[in-house]
Amino acid sequence: MGYEIRSLFQGETKRLLWPMGIMLTVIVAFQYFELPYDHVLSSVFSTGKVPAPAVENNSLVTGGPESKSEIASDTANGLNSTGTHNVHEMANDTRTSKAEDANLQDDFDDGEDNHEEPMTEKLEELNKNSTVDTVQNAGNGPGPEKGRESEQSFIQRNDSGGAGLSPIPVSPVMDLSSNITLQGANISTPITIHSNSSSTDKDATPALDKIEKPAQSSLNTLGENSSGVDVPKENKKPEIPTPAVITIAEMKNMLLQNRASYRSMRPRWSSAVDQEMLYARSQIENAPLLKNDHELYAPLYRNVSRFKRSYELMEETLKVYVYKEGQRPILHEPVLKGIYASEGWFMKQLEANKQFVTKDSRKAHLFYLPFSSRMLEETLYVQNSHNHKDLIQYLRNYVNMISAKHNFWNRTEGADHFLVACHDWAPAETRIIMANCIRALCNSDVKQGFVFGKDVSLPETNVLSPQNPLWAIGGKPASQRSILAFFAGSMHGYLRPILLHHWENKDPDMKIFGQMPKAKGRGKRKGKTDYIQHMKSSKYCICAKGYEVHSPRVVEAIFYECVPVIISDNFVPPFFEILNWESFAVFVLERDIPNLKNILLSISEKRYRKMQMMVKKVQQHFLWHPRPVKYDIFHMILHSIWYNRVFLARAR
Repeated sequence: MGYEIRSLFQGETKRLLWPMGIMLTVIVAFQYFELPYDHVLSSVFSTGKVPAPAVENNSLVTGGPESKSEIASDTANGLNSTGTHNVHEMANDTRTSKAEDANLQDDFDDGEDNHEEPMTEKLEELNKNSTVDTVQNAGNGPGPEKGRESEQSFIQRNDSGGAGLSPIPVSPVMDLSSNITLQGANISTPITIHSNSSSTDKDATPALDKIEKPAQSSLNTLGENSSGVDVPKENKKPEIPTPAVITIAEMKNMLLQNRASYRSMRPRWSSAVDQEMLYARSQIENAPLLKNDHELYAPLYRNVSRFKRSYELMEETLKVYVYKEGQRPILHEPVLKGIYASEGWFMKQLEANKQFVTKDSRKAHLFYLPFSSRMLEETLYVQNSHNHKDLIQYLRNYVNMISAKHNFWNRTEGADHFLVACHDWAPAETRIIMANCIRALCNSDVKQGFVFGKDVSLPETNVLSPQNPLWAIGGKPASQRSILAFFAGSMHGYLRPILLHHWENKDPDMKIFGQMPKAKGRGKRKGKTDYIQHMKSSKYCICAKGYEVHSPRVVEAIFYECVPVIISDNFVPPFFEILNWESFAVFVLERDIPNLKNILLSISEKRYRKMQMMVKKVQQHFLWHPRPVKYDIFHMILHSIWYNRVFLARAR
């Protein structure tokens, strides 16, 4: 009996061994064609967990058949070495719009008259704890818990919520260049650093420099493929994007593309003003050819005929509703002196204007949000806190209040509303909450979300005397300007120290200073007078960026009839949609500072005389008057806002 059972067991065992052997053979065969792992057992039993590749000399080393570049390619597509998605990377890609408010912190730097340094330390810490760790651990699955906790705590600390106001997406037409990302919170994504990158980018450079090129490719591709969708691998080496410098010619193309493609939200209900805006657009597009206008010198403008017709229609048609809600000092309290005076003078003169302002909201083509970005900072910001949550929340509460009280905002989700703000932080403070609004900004930086065709570049004017804003206007004739180039200013930002390194006390024709030298006992007012006299006596006035792209020196140069030399990559000059800036200003790339004198000397005397003459003619557009006059800076700001709204307007 025992023998029979044993024989039966052996027979059944033999029958089972055959199919098991066949299955094992099939698995062994398939590993050479399909599986990316070293051996069968690791493929069968790994369940998505493979030991992390070793790191040698900052390079990823694996024992499998894939090359380092292929591993980097997989990492860039959101995969770890097992073919599964990295948890840390996917968490980054699924941030809600509330987290975008936290990312606004990345954009804040202090202006020229503030004593705080920009938020470089916080930016560097955030970059190290999130993006850099993601790259360094791309083959290891989830990044370190420390990095993830740091990022989440940063979001929680700065998330300001905001009931009743849905996040407003930034238009995709902002990203018109393949070399630069401009949408939403991705603006602050670290990228490969070149000599013309911003101070914020440079602060992140040391951490990124330690990573080899494949890892840098992974970093950049993560920003492009953030949806978590698998992208097929390519055998060729990934290209490494470089930070773009948008030239004036490229800005013109971007403006034209936006004019053709960008449209604001269709109104939720119809209004007679929509048809009036469409009529105005038709009139401007078909403006009659203007010849020999005694008020406007044609070469100063992109299209003088269109500008003239648009300005006439603004005078005839435009009505602006000014919100009365809100308390001082943040709302309805203009600052009229100093480098933020533009927003204050505009507020003062618009609120007092009877031609354009209407109390009947049904007749309004535009709605003005009368807050001061300068007073917002001065009232709510805690010095050295590097926390702007309260400022952002204040604006959110204001929008919630007016949208709940009135239906004007809700009809277009703010597309027919506008703001005028000159503080450095205004782009970041308004980028989410007021994204649909027309934003007139002094800090008009392409890399900080400035939208061509919607936003307006606001001139930064340093008003010395509110009682007499035209004090000391003018300068010496071109033949009496003995100084080739002049600059004086505080060492704000990364660019000015470079300028002084190359040109301070290096050449008698180049008067390049830090703080303006003053004789002992002369006093502050005398020192300012010396500064003004240098501008009045120079052919070219150097307008080098500080912490941000804008500088009051651009308008100062025009005020004192000196040809402005703008050294500020990605700066959109004021009234860009109207003025032909290359006819009266010189644009020098930041990387060309060592060659600055040769660039200026290459301009012929005849060409310089013509540019200086055109500076004098364009000057009328940059002057504040106690009471507004035709074509002055008040009317030009209002016109640029009107002009952009006309070309954005849609009917129901």
